[in-house]
Amino acid sequence: MEIKKDVFKGIESLILENDYIKATFLPKYGSKLASLINKKTNREIFFQAKEKQIEIPKYGSKFSKYDSSGFDEVFPSIDEAPYPEGKHKNKMIPDHGEVWTLPWEYEIKLDYVLFSVKSPVFDYIFTKKVRLNNNKLEFRYIVKNLNDEEFKYIWTPHALINPYDDAKIIVPERLKKIITVEHSSEHLGKWGDIHNYPITISKKTNKEIDMSLVEAVEKNNCEKFYFLDKLEKNDICGIEYTKTKEKIIYRYDVEKIPYLGVWKTQGGYRGDYNIALEPCTGIYDDLYLANKIKKVAKVDAKSSVSWDFIIELINN
Repeated sequence: MEIKKDVFKGIESLILENDYIKATFLPKYGSKLASLINKKTNREIFFQAKEKQIEIPKYGSKFSKYDSSGFDEVFPSIDEAPYPEGKHKNKMIPDHGEVWTLPWEYEIKLDYVLFSVKSPVFDYIFTKKVRLNNNKLEFRYIVKNLNDEEFKYIWTPHALINPYDDAKIIVPERLKKIITVEHSSEHLGKWGDIHNYPITISKKTNKEIDMSLVEAVEKNNCEKFYFLDKLEKNDICGIEYTKTKEKIIYRYDVEKIPYLGVWKTQGGYRGDYNIALEPCTGIYDDLYLANKIKKVAKVDAKSSVSWDFIIELINN
């Protein structure tokens, strides 16, 4: 594996590269994984916005005002929300969390890079160790709680994948029900509506629609939903390109990351076209709500928690 410094769309970047993968990180932009190239097919895995230069956000920025591409770290909430209790009660967590807007420190080691950032508000240190292992990009995350009380959080990898024209969601067959968390979903209706998966009846057309597929960009809509059932040990999820049989597989600690969300942008958000599978430590998007329904992750006072997340690229 080679590790080198470069520039990506006007921002200092760090590249991890081997015979299978080229991964480009932006340490000053929340350690965003801006680009992920499958070198065996020469295809960009992540959706790329049309802008040639991108701007580093300021703390507390609205996510929609900045670059919506690549893989952003979302922590400790997805939606803007008040912290639910304790000494940080009612302190506002910014849109898509804190860490995507913050500059991260990094250390280059022999065969990995260690990224880290300290919260300016909530007293935690968030680190990730990143390495390439043949056709796998491996992450080890650690959250160190500096508080004298437990800290609650939601983490998800907001990784926007290129659908091309043949992307299909891969999940365990037993996941048969989904709940929409968009307020005006074209096909799934209002927030909280529950549907069968993968085949359901569209609220718009009253016809069957396969929610495991991505519609054309001309459809000009968005969908965000969660599977009602938790993932179980050894479960995986991913994307298959049905024409090429190329796959993007996520492997991770489902005991620590039990929920799975899906975000589909089919032209309805800034004209973008992408899909994100979002393994998640808590639901639904809002930390305050997640705490209220007791579906939230937590780390004990003066303690740490860790988890692994792997992106595997499989070619035909």
